[in-house]
Amino acid sequence: MAITNKERVGRALDLLKEGLYPFVEREMRSVYNEHWENHASGHLCEDRNLKRTTAERLQNDVTDLINVIFGEWHNVFKKTLGNAERNLVGELKIVRNDWAHGKNFSTDDAVRALDSAARLLSSMSAPQADIVQKQKKELSRLCYEEQARHEKRKATNVAIESDPQGGLKPWREIVTPHDDVASGRFQQAEFAADLWQVYLDDKNCADEYRDPKEFFHRTYLTEGLKDLLTNALIRLSGKGGDPVIELQTNFGGGKTHAMLALYHLCLGVSAQNLPGCETIFTETGIDNPPQDVKTAVLVGNKIDPGTPERKKDGTVVKTLWGEIAWQLGGKEGYAMLAEADENSTNPGDKLKDLFNRYSPCLILIDEWVAYARQLHYEKDLPAGDFDTHFTFAQTLSESAKNADNTLLVVSIPASDIEIGGEKGFEALNRLKNAIGRVESPWQPASAEESFHIVRRRLFKDIIDPSLFTARDTVIRAFSQMYRDQTTEFPAECREKDYERRITDAYPIHPELFERLYEDWSSLDKFQRTRGVLRLMAKVISYLWQENDKNLMILPANIPMADSQVQSELTRYLDDQWRPIIDKDVDGTNSLPVDLDRQHSNLGRYSACRRVTRTIYMGSAPLQKAANKGLDIRRIKLGCTQPGENVATFGDALRRLTNQATYLYVDPSERYWIDTQPNVTRTASDRATQYREDQTWDEIIKRLKQDKEKGDFAGIHIAPSSSSDVPDESTMGVRLVLLHPNSGLFHSKWYCNYGSLIKLEK
Repeated sequence: MAITNKERVGRALDLLKEGLYPFVEREMRSVYNEHWENHASGHLCEDRNLKRTTAERLQNDVTDLINVIFGEWHNVFKKTLGNAERNLVGELKIVRNDWAHGKNFSTDDAVRALDSAARLLSSMSAPQADIVQKQKKELSRLCYEEQARHEKRKATNVAIESDPQGGLKPWREIVTPHDDVASGRFQQAEFAADLWQVYLDDKNCADEYRDPKEFFHRTYLTEGLKDLLTNALIRLSGKGGDPVIELQTNFGGGKTHAMLALYHLCLGVSAQNLPGCETIFTETGIDNPPQDVKTAVLVGNKIDPGTPERKKDGTVVKTLWGEIAWQLGGKEGYAMLAEADENSTNPGDKLKDLFNRYSPCLILIDEWVAYARQLHYEKDLPAGDFDTHFTFAQTLSESAKNADNTLLVVSIPASDIEIGGEKGFEALNRLKNAIGRVESPWQPASAEESFHIVRRRLFKDIIDPSLFTARDTVIRAFSQMYRDQTTEFPAECREKDYERRITDAYPIHPELFERLYEDWSSLDKFQRTRGVLRLMAKVISYLWQENDKNLMILPANIPMADSQVQSELTRYLDDQWRPIIDKDVDGTNSLPVDLDRQHSNLGRYSACRRVTRTIYMGSAPLQKAANKGLDIRRIKLGCTQPGENVATFGDALRRLTNQATYLYVDPSERYWIDTQPNVTRTASDRATQYREDQTWDEIIKRLKQDKEKGDFAGIHIAPSSSSDVPDESTMGVRLVLLHPNSGLFHSKWYCNYGSLIKLEK
């Protein structure tokens, strides 16, 4: 029997309660010791069942747990959790209240609630996080399948028109998306590399991450990734190489993906099953990766420092060093560090002995800060105390350096959203100091390498030589257009290097990549490569199914009226953006669609829609930037294809500027879309609230209040007749301001004085 979204949210809240309680109790005890319940009780609602203890109440009510976190934030929880987690707690409090009051949850609301619960649970290494995450993925899959069967896309009724140069093939006739992208099945994986799932060989994990051959088939090897894999081959083969590698990038910068590449390299498959790695084996002179590498995988937000783990063979592991020992050597390996694990003390030189015993060894530690920030200064957790942990971190790096054929790779967050609270920052600094003595930094992907990463993941390789010719013909046509019309486009477009960038990015235009990687990636929650993949997969799926005929995918081709694409473009922004898109950017009843319908020269290219889409892509994520917006040449770059009249887009922009509600332009002619109505539209809207006679009456009233005469002997405001203006030569020159309803100047005001002929004119 199908369950409702409300029931799904209810189950997630139950799991949230189960995961939150041990964490709340643990953190409260660390500050208040045995008096923690007294401090917690002050934040609870009135209890009608007076027989329950504070602990019992917290175990049975997620609202009470949330109230304690908020109430004790400054004293307790901000040490471990960051602002991102606090926002999640606030959001989940609203979800709990809505659920308790019987609100019906839309699928989007339910997915967001489950995602927030999973993220919060993951931040405290609660095992319930995986269950909620699976529930969210299942709901997302059901949502997509339902939409595929029943949803009528909002943009279907108003197709985007274009008229590119004849003889050029559209992108869809040259390249083909991977099957999961073309069909939309990418929803199930969400491009989220999960090292822990791969290590556990979880069948719910997509093959592109779990299968070495498929993983490398879809992975573009950047220079940094090549260097990482080359070093691993050399180090694990006993031919030198760096023993400790630190991976530090911003949120979504590829740390986990790099670790997965190392994991699959050392999984024991032959070089023939690692497509794309041929040059690495050739350059190192190593025919195959080592076949007997012992690998230990630790993911900090999957291991609870407050709960020992019982393994299948009966071994009970309490610390990270105990986990490493068990993963490398099972029960026998654990025995080498058993005493240190049981007493939660630093294992010292025994760690080096462990590595030598099981070399070659690969140790991968992801999300280490997320684990370390949960430790306490006192030795009250099974995993050991905060200081001991970083003594171990130093021992670990030194042991990896001095042991035979051992490689340690550690991921270090570079963005605040991953670091957490005060203790997270302290853990980061302590960790960098501990391993920084021997580590070698890793170079993440450059901006242009990111083009290749996204293209490889979303599109199949071109094999037919004739299609390469067709692609190059399109690229040359774009380059020629930029060179022939130098004043219409940014200066860099006419350089030879820009043609190379178009080739690297094809079929996605480099201008779209620029906006995504420079502008959208500046948002805290936009996970750089993963965020770009999520968005572009939905865009490409839509365009492919709608038989898009454009030459390349430009900012102007982003189908913002489509609900799924729009969701990706607003999930990182404030809630008010959805109605703004519907009104001023895209959609059946939007202003751009209306203008394109009214003017055939604009409608021929859907020029207004293409202009507003381009402006949105370059301005929505930069609302707080000092120099926001796009200049007209960059707008034209995001819209125009070879064979189209670029002036048409300038005309569209002028019409939009006069009529759009949320479109702004500054004196330097930079355009952007804002969340507040512009002055022109605000004035126009207010003007419609008044009748014409009220407006004229107010104008006359204000004119009469002004007593200044200037050089005139008198001023007559809206006289009712010509007799109100004196006809005497001694009274000097007078100014007469007629009532608006009087029409143009009439001869009677000049010739008549009432019913008489005027003598003084």
